[in-house]
Amino acid sequence: MPVDGSSPVLLEGDEWKAYFRNFKHSAFRLEVHQVYTMPAEAETLSSFLAGEPKPEDFNGTWHQTIRGHKAAGRTMTRAKLVHRPLTDYSRYLFEWAIPGNVEAGEDYRIVDVTEREVGVPNQDFWMFDETTVVHLNYRPDGTQINRELIHSPDISQYLAWRDQALESSIPFSDYRT
Repeated sequence: MPVDGSSPVLLEGDEWKAYFRNFKHSAFRLEVHQVYTMPAEAETLSSFLAGEPKPEDFNGTWHQTIRGHKAAGRTMTRAKLVHRPLTDYSRYLFEWAIPGNVEAGEDYRIVDVTEREVGVPNQDFWMFDETTVVHLNYRPDGTQINRELIHSPDISQYLAWRDQALESSIPFSDYRT
């Protein structure tokens, strides 16, 4: 519930997708959970765990989005917190999802928190143009509850969390090696 007592604004469908179409300069994601139970990924996650080859054009639509933003001079950055040993879901991301995102132009960074804390919240969020914050709320099993637009966010706090995550991170390609 928003601190100001107003009703939460929950984002779905095209209203949610519009944030990815309409940002002007930057989109940043803090990704803190080790497992996400996303219905759209269930089949490909099962295929990965079964040792099947990655489908051709895997995440192709998302990669087009990233490429389009990069070509227009907009940045997409993500900081993913990981604990070792990696979960099956994180291994799936590392093998099938993240390499294509990086190749398309996303600055995907890894924050290994196996033996340290980095001073960021246990809350996934997207921040668009350093002005708009959307919390991604999940159950403990990784199932998404909702996407909540934050009323009057303390942007300085979110910027500090972003900066802390980025300062504590390394590029995905460096972490993977």
